[in-house]
Amino acid sequence: MPTPPTRPRRSSWASRNFRIQTAATVISGLGNAGAPIATAFAVLGNGGSTTDVGYVTAARLLPTVLLLVLGGALADRLPRHRIMVAANLFSGASQAVLAALVLAGNAQLWQLLLLSAAGGAGYALYSPASGGMIMQAVPEEHAARAFSVFRMGQNASQIGGAALGGALTAAVGPGWVLALDALCFLVAAALRFFLEPEKSPAPSGGSMLRDLREGWQEFVSRRWLRVIVLQFSVLVACVGAVESVYGPAVAEERLGGAGAWGLVMSAYGVGLVVTGLLMARWRPRRILLVGNWGVFLFGLPALALAAAVPLPLLVAAMFLSGVGVTVFGVNWMVALRQEIPEEMFSRVSAYDELGSYSLAPVGTALAGPAAVALGLGGALWTCAVACLVLSAAVLLEPQVRRLSRRSSTDAPVPATEPVPAP
Repeated sequence: MPTPPTRPRRSSWASRNFRIQTAATVISGLGNAGAPIATAFAVLGNGGSTTDVGYVTAARLLPTVLLLVLGGALADRLPRHRIMVAANLFSGASQAVLAALVLAGNAQLWQLLLLSAAGGAGYALYSPASGGMIMQAVPEEHAARAFSVFRMGQNASQIGGAALGGALTAAVGPGWVLALDALCFLVAAALRFFLEPEKSPAPSGGSMLRDLREGWQEFVSRRWLRVIVLQFSVLVACVGAVESVYGPAVAEERLGGAGAWGLVMSAYGVGLVVTGLLMARWRPRRILLVGNWGVFLFGLPALALAAAVPLPLLVAAMFLSGVGVTVFGVNWMVALRQEIPEEMFSRVSAYDELGSYSLAPVGTALAGPAAVALGLGGALWTCAVACLVLSAAVLLEPQVRRLSRRSSTDAPVPATEPVPAP
């Protein structure tokens, strides 16, 4: 009898953990993309000012910055999938309480600050564990393809989440968007419960303080890593102020409100996803050099808002910003996967995020006062120029220009030596 046709096999790089983590990230991302829009308009709808929006955003970022390193040390000691489940449940609970308060119509500013801080704490525990899990689930030879697919899924949720968040905020109010975010967290936690325990790193045999010190030494031994994280400490503060404070304020003032800003953020998501298709096939040799060219696009939304362009041009600027984020993000993940020892992933990832987000609470907290002092246009021009200048300055570092993709047969580059020119 003829042999029955065999079912096509899944790609060898798409492990079970990779598929589950990607699906859970997409689901939680749907809620997370709409939650900042809903939170901003909940503050404004309660009679709050642009400064209050900045304070609420800063309240979420501050515990993230303070607890990231602790989250990294825990993720290199404990099962990462269990940490992610616990963090998702905690974040889901805090968002559910926030949603209930907003829906009841009696949310006070101090409550918004406290619950935003709880969400930031949940993220600080989740993020290093997530980074370590996805890195370990991907073979190095397929890293670019896998990370592109992961980021496409992650970024696709930005499109639906931002559009849905903006539309629901305009149609039924921000409380329902926050309730949806809580539900997405709970579903993601349920999925991550079925992750298989990853290969445990070799026990350090020391204290957590020693683990943190070893992670720090691994981080500072690479000049390219320090330079880019320093660059992003300012970039993230500027971009966060634009997207969380200035953008919603401009949308409320002259673009038509939450629906228009949701459309703008959706264009950002489209840029992320479309470029992910390109990055799944493109394997640039100079990974950090190419990635930093994408960073030049980060300041376009601030530039468009400052110039008071029509909505279609603002949508185009946000689309190009999404293109730049994916170009940088995929190459950055490839560089970390290639250069950082597996047992150090979560700690180095935590120091990376700590540095990158270190000025974000200050930037968002001062966004309102800066708009008062400089005018909204002046604050936006400042953010746009800062993004451009920092993108150019990083190219002065030889390791950023020269760090190259290795084939699977290449020997690792010593961490403390300059990266040689290919």
